Amino acid sequence: MSTTEPLANGERGAIVNIASVAAYDGQIGQASYSASKGGVVGMTLPIARDLSAIGVRVNTVAPGLIDTPIYGQGEASENFKANLEKGVLFPHRLGAPEELASMVVECVTNSYMNAESIRVDGGIRMPPK
Repeated sequence: MSTTEPLANGERGAIVNIASVAAYDGQIGQASYSASKGGVVGMTLPIARDLSAIGVRVNTVAPGLIDTPIYGQGEASENFKANLEKGVLFPHRLGAPEELASMVVECVTNSYMNAESIRVDGGIRMPPK
């Protein structure tokens, strides 16, 4: 990226990392997963500082419960997701992939967004179990 021709404002690009709300709300049995996502969040500011010298911005998006095929299909899947939705403050549902994608796009297109970790989670705070 350092060899890319800069834009008029000096920017040479943006990096958007994906973590998880588990970086903040790790559950019982998720120590390794939570630590790995916490590492992604923790490196956001230092890497943004390092890459500012070449005009590259760095942000991290930490999704909550996003409705993807990982939950499966059918009645059992829908019941499982309905139980997960109970912890979401508002809106009372799982997030749509498009909502997560729009935050990633915002991190790329908003040239003043830098060195930040952003939760996209409907306000959920994961319980211990």
